[in-house]
Amino acid sequence: MDRVDEVRRTRIEGITEDSPPTGRTVISRRAALGGAVGGALVTLLARPELASARASSEPATLVVLLRGLYQPVVDGPDLGLSKIDLSDGSYSTTKIYPVSGVKNQTDVLVSCGDFYTQFEGNKCAYDLPGGAIAMRFTDSNTEEVDDGSGGTYLQGTWELKIPEATGRYQKFVGGHNTMVDDLHLLASGDADEFCVCLISRP
Repeated sequence: MDRVDEVRRTRIEGITEDSPPTGRTVISRRAALGGAVGGALVTLLARPELASARASSEPATLVVLLRGLYQPVVDGPDLGLSKIDLSDGSYSTTKIYPVSGVKNQTDVLVSCGDFYTQFEGNKCAYDLPGGAIAMRFTDSNTEEVDDGSGGTYLQGTWELKIPEATGRYQKFVGGHNTMVDDLHLLASGDADEFCVCLISRP
């Protein structure tokens, strides 16, 4: 089993009868980057003068961007989440950038937190200003694209449920996250992330 299959399989192991497959359409890299969300992000990242994200005190939705190379987590922080142990050796981390709904974070070019995920497992966590959110992968609709250099792009969508949250994000418990992902699994073994996360309350 190659690494792409392993990531896909282990992330959706936790699917249960109450989280049936969604049947969402696979989104190609071009479509993801050229679509409404992707296009807006590309514009903001290319035009620093436009880089201001809306924030509210009680957001109904959060939109964030995960971007950058993953690094292994050796001695992870305690986020106050009972379902997540970031020091168990199974997590990797990359940076979170605000798009909308993150309080007092208005610059999409400046990281506002850290994202933690298991490549061999189905749990992840968002460490954000004012609290943290635990999530579980429940479904995926992805495709592989050869990068021409011995690596692979894993593109499409991931669906997640929110079983736990702390601080100002507690109202998101029971909610949902759709990731529009362009994960680059390099020949070196590194993983480079570019993922838009659409996080909503129940």
